[in-house]
Amino acid sequence: MLGNVSLKYIPVSFNQAIGATTPAFTALLAAIMLGHRETQAVYLSLVPVIVGIVIASHAEPMFNLIGFCAALTATAGRALKSVLQGIMLSDSSERMDSLSLLLYMAPVATAALVPVTLFFEPTALANAIVLGQTGTGFWPLLVFNAAMAYFVNLTNFLVTKHTSALTLQVLGNAKGVVAVIASVLVFRNPINRYTVFGYLVTVGGVVAYSSAKRQSKKSEALKKLAAKGSDVESSQPRSPFSSLATAESRDTTNGQHNHTRSLSTSLSDKSLPMPRGFSSFWEA
Repeated sequence: MLGNVSLKYIPVSFNQAIGATTPAFTALLAAIMLGHRETQAVYLSLVPVIVGIVIASHAEPMFNLIGFCAALTATAGRALKSVLQGIMLSDSSERMDSLSLLLYMAPVATAALVPVTLFFEPTALANAIVLGQTGTGFWPLLVFNAAMAYFVNLTNFLVTKHTSALTLQVLGNAKGVVAVIASVLVFRNPINRYTVFGYLVTVGGVVAYSSAKRQSKKSEALKKLAAKGSDVESSQPRSPFSSLATAESRDTTNGQHNHTRSLSTSLSDKSLPMPRGFSSFWEA
């Protein structure tokens, strides 16, 4: 809702640029709520994403504080929603799939949005009826929009379930680049070179983030593989034949030591016989 409110004050290109900071909010909320820490390279790659937004916001020809605050709040809320969805979809005790999550969320979202819509846009329903009566194809477009929103939410849940909330937001930035280009071509939103530079910095930060995240996943996979290999070696049972051979070798060694000890004892206890001539000499 706040994202749509921001579009009343700022252009689509600026709205999408602010939305590009969603991975940073997602990483922060994941660290606070789940205790999940990323690598230093991942966190450093988020810096150009934020710096690019700052450059674009100061250079935006149609900058508006209300629209900026609404878009930023919507971005933080989107990140929080993704983290909560990831928790519900990854918890094995909940056994929640994507369709079930969408089934439970849709009525709650409707109940929350209808009062807010009636408060902020009291003439929205009357305007929709008027547009539908003019015969401009409003109702088919509305149904098509609702169907697309359904598939967007469903695919978002599937991506979150099989990857992570952070990966979902990184993929969403690719959509933002397309939206910026479309807003310039279709709506003719004015941009200057500083705004373009800020967007390029943001896109570069997204690319660096994706690369750092990929390297982090590879390192974690190698560590888990090494730990699993060491656990298998430590828990591998010994062969009974090797144990028997070891016991026999130990018994043989002990027997040889005992035989040597008894032989030395017998030699020390017995005196050597003296020749007969020497014995008669001593007797005389």
